Amino acid sequence: MRPLIAVLLVIAFTLSNVNALYFYLEGSAKKCFIEELPSETTVVGNYKSELFSESSNSYSADHDNKIQISVELLDTRHVVVNQKGDAKGRFTFSTADAGEYAICFSTTSTGWFSDSSKTKLHLDLLFGDATHDNLPDAKKEALSDLALRVRELNVKVANIRREQQYQKEREVEFRNTSEKANSHVRNWTLAQLLVLGVTCLWQIRHLKNFFVAKKLV
Repeated sequence: MRPLIAVLLVIAFTLSNVNALYFYLEGSAKKCFIEELPSETTVVGNYKSELFSESSNSYSADHDNKIQISVELLDTRHVVVNQKGDAKGRFTFSTADAGEYAICFSTTSTGWFSDSSKTKLHLDLLFGDATHDNLPDAKKEALSDLALRVRELNVKVANIRREQQYQKEREVEFRNTSEKANSHVRNWTLAQLLVLGVTCLWQIRHLKNFFVAKKLV
């Protein structure tokens, strides 16, 4: 049963390890995506842009179209990637710290109608160690399919362990935050009880003095 669960986990992680999507950019407007990533994770992005043509009423490749790519860690505002790429290309970065990363894209084309241009951007994001994708074709051919599969599985298992460690760190952080909030609530409740007790004592003493002054006691 455990081997079956392990295989299912690996398959699920494999399916979720690559994000393929496309979106549209209007003029020079920037579009960002937020990805929550654990530390020591390699992210490889492959993109391809297509520019809308009024004459053909369709999107097609335009080599003059330039793409501005930026990646920023939101917690510290640290810029990880800031590069200007061609109409088709790749970017990569590694996360030194865990957190939410903003991955942003915009067009930097110049021309009379650059502000009203419409760009369709295809994006594939690969999370994990994708260094074998950067190997020359000769070295790729030298590696057997079995060796590549074993290597990919090892990488994905390591990614699963990093993700589990990241979730443990988040649980510890959440528990510490909850304990701190409970401590503040407890201290505030004690302070309210103390103020209430002092107020009651003052009222009792005030009433006693009032009754004595009126010779009712």
